Formats: sequence, structure tokens, C-alpha cells
Amino acid sequence: MNFSTEFSRRYEKVPVSIFHEQSDATASIIDAVIKKTSEKISEKKKCVLALAASSSCIHVYEEMVKAYEAGRLDFRNIEIFSIDEYYPLDRNELQSHYRFFKEYLFDLVNIPQENIHCLQSNRMENVLAYCAKFEKEIEDAGGIDILITGNMGMNEPGSPYNSRTRQITLNYTSRVAAASDFFGVEYVPYHAITMGIETIMEAREIFYLAWGEGKASSIKKLVEGNITDQVPYSYLQGHSNLHVIIDQAASVELTRIATPWLTGKCEWSNYMIRKSVFWLCRKLGKPILKLTDRDYNDNGMSDLITEHGPASQINIKVFNDLQHTITGWPGGKPNADDSTRPERAKPFPKRVVVFSPHPDDDVISMGGTVARLSQHGHELHIAYQVSGNIAVFDHDVVRFLDFIREISGVYGFDASRADATYKRVVDELKQKHPGEADPADVREVKGIIRRGEARAACRYLKIPEERVHFLDMPFYETGGVKKKPLSQEDVEIIKELLRKVKPHQIFAAGDLSDPHGTHRVCFQAIIQACEELKNEEWFKDCRIWMYRGAWQEWDVADAEMAVPLSPEEVEIKREAIFRHQSQKDRPLFPGSDKREFWQRAEERNHNTAVLYDKLGMAEYQAIELFVQYKLN
Repeated sequence: MNFSTEFSRRYEKVPVSIFHEQSDATASIIDAVIKKTSEKISEKKKCVLALAASSSCIHVYEEMVKAYEAGRLDFRNIEIFSIDEYYPLDRNELQSHYRFFKEYLFDLVNIPQENIHCLQSNRMENVLAYCAKFEKEIEDAGGIDILITGNMGMNEPGSPYNSRTRQITLNYTSRVAAASDFFGVEYVPYHAITMGIETIMEAREIFYLAWGEGKASSIKKLVEGNITDQVPYSYLQGHSNLHVIIDQAASVELTRIATPWLTGKCEWSNYMIRKSVFWLCRKLGKPILKLTDRDYNDNGMSDLITEHGPASQINIKVFNDLQHTITGWPGGKPNADDSTRPERAKPFPKRVVVFSPHPDDDVISMGGTVARLSQHGHELHIAYQVSGNIAVFDHDVVRFLDFIREISGVYGFDASRADATYKRVVDELKQKHPGEADPADVREVKGIIRRGEARAACRYLKIPEERVHFLDMPFYETGGVKKKPLSQEDVEIIKELLRKVKPHQIFAAGDLSDPHGTHRVCFQAIIQACEELKNEEWFKDCRIWMYRGAWQEWDVADAEMAVPLSPEEVEIKREAIFRHQSQKDRPLFPGSDKREFWQRAEERNHNTAVLYDKLGMAEYQAIELFVQYKLN
């Protein structure tokens, strides 16, 4: 036994494997499925899998298809059970888990129809009897060999340990989380059919997958928390063959990652020193310069004092490092000593490209900084990567077309054409089923609405219209929440803009907690484009700064540039957000937070300023944080 390793994981109640890339994590799962299938073939039996229709598992299913195409996996020897399903819901609807599996797996491999056991979603007379029959099918198959999931089915808080497959009522939080898939929470079914806790726990081997910072809190509860029926996945701690497979982003709240100095020997890099000092300040409620040797010693940080102390020396170094992140000149201050500033003074003014995944992420996430860059006279370009057309209410489409119809008559335009378009679109919207994707012309109108709002915000911030770019990346334009994979065509669109502008600064949304995944893909496209351009001469003088979206802020230990905002600048940012009227009052896909985006952003920016104040910095109204991305 490696005692050091065991000690560092002493808070963890289940085995956890942290991977840098999803592909590395998936490989181990595919190998386990192939090995189990071979064992079963030798026993003249089928390998029984239970699978979740979860975004966390998509890469696994894609790799299963590749393994089949390479001749490594024969699905004639595999029997599959789905873990859960919305009810009632036609199984051919976009949101059906059966359709999910057909598109990602069943239609792409050689699995016989009789080997597929997907929970019924169409309305039935006797759900209780059907659930009992489903349990019998699992038993007849010999039980579940491997269960792969990113959740605990649709078992809601309060689900008992001995629950079996059953119909369940979804709580409001679950329905809000699913709202984006159904184009509105009002269309999400109130019920589901799910394997029970005991059914899941009877699987012989379980792989639990989680990717991204948005899953970090749940992973900490699963791995380090107590078993409780209020956290159904915590029951997995009682399983004897569980593998928790996560990426680095999902691991950030685990004790050995968040506070490694509490779990054993720690390598005290500059970053780790900052991280530990800020943690100690928050724990004790003290500013940096008031920490003492005893504070460090009494809180598991005696090694830091021994190696880098005394406390006063550590405190001053960290205080200065934090102070140097603060700048009112995000594009660099001309004719100033930039040796301790986050951005270089020259050239000035700079050419700057701000990439915004959706047509409002720029002002929600860094609106104050955008305003400052504009005021300082930089050549500022805003590039909206996707149309955001699925996030517009149908009634807004009707309202805008009605306006066009009315104004056509006033100014003598082709009123008959405008009237015909209005009637056609209204008819299409009436015929559209709840949760169904929009027709192409409706999507086009919704895209126009969002482009107009983006231009209005840029106009308010005095950004010339010729520097506002709508990239309409193809991966997004499917009409539904499910998107196409990122392609070279998407990357080339980014490269074309960058070659045209040749920026000195790139701002990109490094917000990997975006629950819908669009930010992640947009960021991936930017980085891939930059990798392909990095050897061009102009790129050698270009820096990439990452901002965060509406969902989460950078940890202060990660921040490399902090742009303070005055009360007046907070008002400017709010007004810019308000220009996005289709997202005002109630956005179509709000996530679990019911507040408007401007409210979330203001609270986040204010809390960052409060934290800087408590650490001993000057007191500001709000602060926007940035982290520099460095290419390999």
C-alpha cells in the first residue's frame, strides 16, 4: 500500500479516477465492456448493460460505435436496458430516451431488436404491472453486469433504498433542469419511469461519469458526503464495485484537489501558496496581512511556514500578487510601467476580439470590461459565435412579424408579402407540437431578433456596426438542443475572422459549467483555431483571456486580471444586458436559478469585489475576473 496516496484520499469513501481528457476516461470503460462481453461469450451468455440517456455518457456511446466498427465489440452478444424515461411521451419525440439511444447507439450497431429493453414512454393502462414486468426482464436476463450512468436515474430526493422500477413524480428542480430539452419548462412531463435505487445497486459493476465544474458539487457529495435519501446518488457509496470517472473540472471540490495541504505533503508552488492563503483568510475571516504563524500552524499549513515562512513574508508576497491582478486598463495602460500589470502597455490602442458564444454572453459576463475597452479607444470587435435562436419565445416571433406587417403599410413596403409571411409563420407555430423543434423560417426570425438585440447592445457601448460579427457556426444550427459535433468548418470560420483582424487580445468564454454545452464547444473551436494559427507572425503578439459566463466565476486564486467597476459602470453593464429584450424578465432556458441574468451577474461581480475587500484590497462596487490561456 502506498500510504501517502491512501492518506491523500482519506476523505473519499469511493474510488475516484480523475482524467485530463474524456477520451482517456472512456477507453477504460470500453475495455471493461469488451472484457465482460468476452467472458459472457465463453459462458454462452449475453453481457447485460444498463445505460443512461445522459449527456455525460454520449462520448462512451460514440466510442462503443467505434469499437463495433473496428470489430472489437459485437452487439449481438449484448443486451441493453435503459435506466429511465419521461412519461407519458411518444417514444419518437426528440426528448425520448429511446430516440436518444437510437440516434447514438442502436441504429449504428448490430444489436438485435430483441436485445433492446427501453422503458415504455407512451401512455399505458397499468404502469405498475409494466414496471413489474420490466424487473422480471432484468431477472430473466441474469441481472445487470455493467451499469453506465451520470445520474441515479430519475430517483428524486426521498427515494427509498429498497425502491424498484416505478413511476415517479418529477420535482420542479428536475423539470427546470430539463426545460432546455423541451423548449420550455411548461412542456416537461410531470412524471417519469425509472429504475429504483435497489435495482441500480444490484448491478454487478457501476461506472458513474461526470464532466465539468457544474458537477463538482454533486461529486463531492457522492464521494465525501453522508449517505442520505435526500441525495439519492449517495447510496452508491454502499456498492462494492463502483468506479467514479470524472475530469479535472468535476474534481475541483474534492478535498485532495481543493485543499491538498489537508491531505498530506503538498508541493508549494506559487499558485498553491495563493490558493491556501485565500482559503485560510476565508476560514478565519482575516485579511491576508493579518495572518500569523499560529494561524498557519493551527490549520494544517505548518509545512508552508517551514518551507517559505515566516507568515509575514508569505503574506506580503501573496498580497502583492493579488494587488497586481487589479487594473482599470484591461487593454494595457499606455506610457506606464507594465512590469507588474496583467496586460502589456504596448501596442496601444490594441486590436481586440471578444468572442461571445450566444448574443448576450459578452455583456452578461464582461460587459464592464467591454465598455472600458471601448472607452479607451481600442479597435474592439465582438464576434457572436452562434445565433441563440432556440432561446426566443414563440410569442416574440409573432410580435416582431406583426410589427413588420404594420410598418410595411405605413412606409409603403410590400405589405401583402409581410402579411403572408405573418400568417404562414403563425400557422406553423400553431401546428408545432410542444417540445418540437422550430421550422427553418421560425428559427431565422428568432435569429434576426437576437442579432438586432446584440447590435443594440453594441451600439449602446459605442462599438461600430462593422465590428460586430455574427459567425453562425454550423454545429449549432440544428433547430434543437442537441447539436452537431464540432467540425473543421466551424474552426475555419473562427480562423477567418482572426486572420482578418489580427488581434493583440482575444477574450473567450472559458465557462465550462454552461449546462447546455454550447460554451464548451465554442471555446474548443477558438482554441483549435488558435493552435492552427499560433505560428503566424501576428499571433506571436496575441494573448488569450478567458472570462466566465452566467453560471460561475473564477476562483480568486486562478484570477490573473481583475477589472474593478464603479457603481456607474455597473449601471452601464446592466443597461447593455437590458438591450437583449428577448432574454429579459424570464429567459427561455434559465437553468436552476430563477433570477434574470443581470441579477446573477451583478451579484457575482459584487461578491468578487467583497472578497477582494476582505482579503485586504481596496473596496470596489464590482469586479470582473479573467484568466490567461496559454497555448501548448
